[in-house]
Amino acid sequence: MEFKYTEDKTFEKEDFRTNPLIVGEYENCSFENCDFSETDLSEIRFTDCDFDGCNLSLAKLRKTAFRNVSFRNCKMLGLQFENCSEFGLSFSFENCVLNHSSFYGTKIKKTGFKTTELRETDFSECDLTGAVFDNCDLGGATFEKTILEKADFTSARNYSIDPESNRIRKARFSLPEVVGLLHRYEIEVSHE
Repeated sequence: MEFKYTEDKTFEKEDFRTNPLIVGEYENCSFENCDFSETDLSEIRFTDCDFDGCNLSLAKLRKTAFRNVSFRNCKMLGLQFENCSEFGLSFSFENCVLNHSSFYGTKIKKTGFKTTELRETDFSECDLTGAVFDNCDLGGATFEKTILEKADFTSARNYSIDPESNRIRKARFSLPEVVGLLHRYEIEVSHE
């Protein structure tokens, strides 16, 4: 199999569904308005790369490496991040749609999610220590045996987190959304 090293390159409006990205390592590259939907990104390494305005929905991520990668304005439905290479896994998301994706069991401390939709996303058994959910919609997101210590939910909304089955020490929340910690008790909280 061909393994290619590409550095400092910008890819614009590429349709990788018809012309697949070559397996290799991409360092300090930019992908702008590219379509990766339903493509196979397995075993590709992205280091210090930026994705802006891309569609990565349902892409295969088996042993894909994301190291210090930023995603902005991207559509990323149904991605299985737990299949990625764990080594150096680090990324940030801004103004993205990550609905129905899964981060099951990943260690992604201090990850930044800004103005991002994370509806029905699975964070079970994930280490999100120090993560920031800035203005994010977490409706239907799953948190089970998740480490959320020092995570910031002060501007997040629609979350439901069971404090008894997750580690939330020193996590930050704000009113009125903090009632999302009480859903399991099926109690009613008045806003009067």
